[in-house]
Amino acid sequence: MVGGNNIRKPASMQASSSEASQAGHGGAGLGTELAEPNNSMMVSSTGQHSISMEVGSYLSRFLQRKWSSIESETGAQLVYPSPTNEYSLTIGGTSECVGRALKKIQPLIDEGVNNPHFLHTHFISLPLATHPQLVDKLINFQNSVLGTNDPNPSEPGIDESIFIKLQTLHLSVLMLKLWNKERVDAAVKIFKGIEAEVMDALGGQPVSIKLKGLNCLKGSFEKAHILYLPVEVVDGDERLLRACKIITDAFKKDGLVLKGDGNYKLKLHVTVMNTIQRPRRYPGDQAAPFDARGMKNQYGSEEWGEYDIPEVHLSQRFKYDDKGYYHCCASIPLNP
Repeated sequence: MVGGNNIRKPASMQASSSEASQAGHGGAGLGTELAEPNNSMMVSSTGQHSISMEVGSYLSRFLQRKWSSIESETGAQLVYPSPTNEYSLTIGGTSECVGRALKKIQPLIDEGVNNPHFLHTHFISLPLATHPQLVDKLINFQNSVLGTNDPNPSEPGIDESIFIKLQTLHLSVLMLKLWNKERVDAAVKIFKGIEAEVMDALGGQPVSIKLKGLNCLKGSFEKAHILYLPVEVVDGDERLLRACKIITDAFKKDGLVLKGDGNYKLKLHVTVMNTIQRPRRYPGDQAAPFDARGMKNQYGSEEWGEYDIPEVHLSQRFKYDDKGYYHCCASIPLNP
């Protein structure tokens, strides 16, 4: 509420906002409801109205660029999500002002969701950071590449920033954009609802992987951007890939996978270096590649070991647990 004492009005009072909630990005299920207003509008003793929209912190930051023009053109007041409620954007003013603001904001939300710079907020992960032996081997790998006694990298374009944080070591299954609480809650419900199917696909047997070698994803070793450890599933990859497909199909069915995010063949790999993490000098600056030919010669046939995968997580990016791994929204145990 923007000022005054709150009086709750029934859902019928939100007619001015219902049009905006119908404009989606063309997906199915939840994908058609980008920012559904709350079930009721609030009105103060002074006659001022307010309504909350579930937009999430990223979309709020995107809308900030248009903040002043929206307020000046509509007469409404916009209030940022608070630290205690990171998903909710509040629009306040007269009923007419709130309605005009909603009509302005919804197309901008559509634009923000489809913006190529809209980062994925969550993903389905298979954690590997729980294996100290693997972490120790990769610490030795990093020290060897950087040169423990040499402040200069052993190869051009290599510095500490492009190595993956080992506390977050994982396999990725599916990238997601869950920008508001409604979508996060729906994702958790879907994820937990397919637990039995996932376990059935694995046949009640534990899953183990073997890591061997070092490869380059996109580009060449001479001008590399991403290096990864190839994955081989012990006793064949059919069970694990079948379980991953069950997860992906469930999220697609309920409209939580945006166009382009699920149209690829899953390639399980462990990323160890990525130039996307390199600090940029200015907005739009392209990450410089690095020469990985020396690493290929030294680690191209490296035996990194065999490891079990104890769980699959619905993980939140940019938020971490006390051990440094991605915040777990929900999990499914994989070992019986």
